[in-house]
Amino acid sequence: MGGVSLLELWWVFPAAVIFSTIAIGSGVSGALFFSPFFMLAVGLSPVQAVGAGLLTEVFGMGNGLRAYVTVRLVDYATAKWLLAGAVPGVIAGAIAADTVPSGVLKMIFGGGLLVLAGFLILVRTPEECEPGDRSSKLIDRKSEGKGTTEIRARDGSVYTYPTCWRPPGVTLAAVGALLTGMISAGLPEISTTQLVVRCRVPPRVAIATSVFTLAVVAALGAAVHAFHAEPVWNVVMWSIPGVLVGSTLGSRLGKYFPAKVMERALGVVFGLVGALLLGLELWK
Repeated sequence: MGGVSLLELWWVFPAAVIFSTIAIGSGVSGALFFSPFFMLAVGLSPVQAVGAGLLTEVFGMGNGLRAYVTVRLVDYATAKWLLAGAVPGVIAGAIAADTVPSGVLKMIFGGGLLVLAGFLILVRTPEECEPGDRSSKLIDRKSEGKGTTEIRARDGSVYTYPTCWRPPGVTLAAVGALLTGMISAGLPEISTTQLVVRCRVPPRVAIATSVFTLAVVAALGAAVHAFHAEPVWNVVMWSIPGVLVGSTLGSRLGKYFPAKVMERALGVVFGLVGALLLGLELWK
């Protein structure tokens, strides 16, 4: 993309506004939109698309992160443990993305999109889940004696729940972050619901904690990609302003979005995109 001028890519801006508005309004990771878009429409290599997608997501999630931190909903103790698995995971994923052949990475990307589409279609959203409704006897037994966690939100709400046994969450965070480093998505889709159903974390706290964790992981992943791949500034110079506008619109219009329907519909779209990527690579 080095030969394409900045002005020739003006159309990335309105696309970024639309994608970010839908992502924020429906609660879906914005990177699920941007990395395939950068690869298929803009023509970036897979590793460039992933790096640009992560960098764009970092700026796009700023409003949501600031809101969750301000209202004091982040469980920092849990986030610390999640990051213990996620930080090495995203570094390994980003390095792997730069070392595997482009064609293989496209296939991994397509397969990853199909898996994540399955999560969006088949797995309940955190808001639909009851805390602890899939907790296992092993997790309950290992969590005994670890006390409770209490989160006091700015609005006066108090969330108290048993402190969960950490290793399963750390492992899932590492797997999700590995995917995030390789295909720019995976951590929140895998971790958030599991915090609710297996660790009894209230949905609002689980979402806020996942957003905080993802912000750190996405920034780190974008930095690693910037060191290992040629940055595409002529693309992100349009996508970053677009997500800043779109995230503001999405936060205001989100109440009008039928979240459950949107998430399932987007799962179908991402599944089709994943199948397209696999098909193009297998039959070219």
